[in-house]
Amino acid sequence: MFSGCTALKSAPELPAEALATNCYRYMFRGCSALTSAPELPATTMEQGCYFGMFSECTGLTSAPKLPANVLANNCYGWMFKGCSALTYVPDLPATEMRIYCYNSMFANCTSLKFAPELPATRLDMGCYHCMFEGCTSLSSAPELPATYLVTECYHSMFNGCTSLTSAPKLPATTLDWGCYSEMFQGCTSLTSAPELPAKELIRNCYQLMFKDCSKLRYVKALFTTGPSEETTKDWLSGVAASGTFIKSKKATWDVTGVHGIPEGWKIETW
Repeated sequence: MFSGCTALKSAPELPAEALATNCYRYMFRGCSALTSAPELPATTMEQGCYFGMFSECTGLTSAPKLPANVLANNCYGWMFKGCSALTYVPDLPATEMRIYCYNSMFANCTSLKFAPELPATRLDMGCYHCMFEGCTSLSSAPELPATYLVTECYHSMFNGCTSLTSAPKLPATTLDWGCYSEMFQGCTSLTSAPELPAKELIRNCYQLMFKDCSKLRYVKALFTTGPSEETTKDWLSGVAASGTFIKSKKATWDVTGVHGIPEGWKIETW
C-alpha cells in the first residue's frame, strides 16, 4: 500500500483486531523516513499477516507492541528486516511457534543491542530461521528453553552477529535435520561454544554452526556418533588456531579437521 514511499513520515492508525492472510504484507516496505510505527492490537495472527511490513524502514527506531499469543505460519517473517536504526523491540510472549513465524524478523537490524525473551518450548519448522542474522551490535542472546527440536528451527539464527560474546544454553539432547545449521556462523567475538549434550548426530544438524568464529577456542560436544560432512560439515572451519575440545569418554570416533576437531586443538574427555 505504501511500499517505497520514501517521504512518508507517519503511518495511519491500524485498529483491526481481526487479521487475514497476508493482510499487511510489505505495507510500509522501504519507507525510509518513517520513524514510528502504528499500534498493532491483534492478538491472533494469520499466515503472513505482517510479512515484511516495515522491512527496510531505515528510520524506524522502535517497534510496536506485539501482544499475540497465537501465531501463524510466517506471521512475523521479515517484519523489521533491514531496519538499521531499530534499537527497541517488543516482548514476544508466544510459547508455541508456527512454521517460519519469526523468519528473518530482525535480520540486519544493525543497531539492535538487546533481543527479546523467547519463552517458547514448542517449536516448529524454521521458526527462528535467520531471526537476528546480521545484527552486528547484538552482544547477548536470549535463553532458548526448548528441549524438543524440529527441522531447521534455529538455522542461521545469529549468523553474522559479530558482537555476540556469549551463546545461550542449548539443552536439547535429541536433534533434528539442520536444527543448528549456521546458527553462529561468523560470530567473530564468540570465544566459547555452548555445551552440546546430544549423543546422536542427524543430517546437517551442526553444519557450519561455528564457521568463521575466529576467536572460538572452546567446544564441549558429547556426541558419540562420528562427525562427518553429512552432519558437521565445516562446523569448526575458521575458528582459532588453538583451543580445547571436550568429547565424551564414550566416543570412539577420531575425526580431525573442519568436519571434526580442528587441527592444533587439545582434546579432553568428559
